[in-house]
Amino acid sequence: MSAFSLSRVTLQCLRNGSQSGLLAARNRTFCPGTRYASQATSRSSLLPPPHAWFLLSIPAAAFGLGTWQVQRRQWKIELIKDMEAMTNRPPVPIPTEQQDLEMMEYRPVKVKGSFDHSKEMYLLPRSLNTHDAGGGLGPRAQSGAQVVTPFHCSDTGRTILVNRGWVSMKNVKPETRPNGQVPGEVEVTGLVRLNEKRAPFVPKNDIAHNRWHFRDVEAMAQLTEAQPIYIEAVGGSTVPGGPIGGQTRVQLRNEHMQYILTWYSLSILTTLGWYWTYFKKVPR
Repeated sequence: MSAFSLSRVTLQCLRNGSQSGLLAARNRTFCPGTRYASQATSRSSLLPPPHAWFLLSIPAAAFGLGTWQVQRRQWKIELIKDMEAMTNRPPVPIPTEQQDLEMMEYRPVKVKGSFDHSKEMYLLPRSLNTHDAGGGLGPRAQSGAQVVTPFHCSDTGRTILVNRGWVSMKNVKPETRPNGQVPGEVEVTGLVRLNEKRAPFVPKNDIAHNRWHFRDVEAMAQLTEAQPIYIEAVGGSTVPGGPIGGQTRVQLRNEHMQYILTWYSLSILTTLGWYWTYFKKVPR
């Protein structure tokens, strides 16, 4: 075959690349480039489109968040253990330096002195924590208030704040619980607590009407001319007829397992969805 004839056949191949039968076989014989192009196109059709690979970032991100929640759960478990261990330590005197006190949250301390019942403050509404609570007023209603009272320490001369415990709403007024207003010098064991930030949707403290919705140690201390030292009486410090002590809640919310299952499930489901959409259904 002459060069001129070969050129004519090649041109015909380019114009009729989709012919079938004997002509298609002849074209493939004289048009090797067309054969390689068709093979490359066939191989590329087996792969998902380029944008599909970017969508894999969704299951990857979900997997990463699930792994992060595993670490957060372990951290929360260790924190709860440390808090419980702190509350079981033997009580110590209150340190003289404020910066030392800030490192002692949930640490038991023991003080001796007298209450100033005329300056009671009320944290409300509060539910009764029956854990580590003994004695006190009954019945054990689920809605009430916690009584915070200035306490003058006889050994150091300082006035601090003591959360004596829980009372029902009908016993908030001091005259309804006269036997619980202990006079004279007493000894109180309590857990150190620090300032509390106002949580979302929690009302602001109504100082004028003595309604406190969150623990603002600085404001309470300023109002009662006490030092910003705040302790919560343990259950053993409860007196008959008085507020029920032991209201400190050392349990922290630990819902990380739910988050772990959610993120890992999302990662698995989105991966399967990607596989069936962009890989399994690709024509072979």
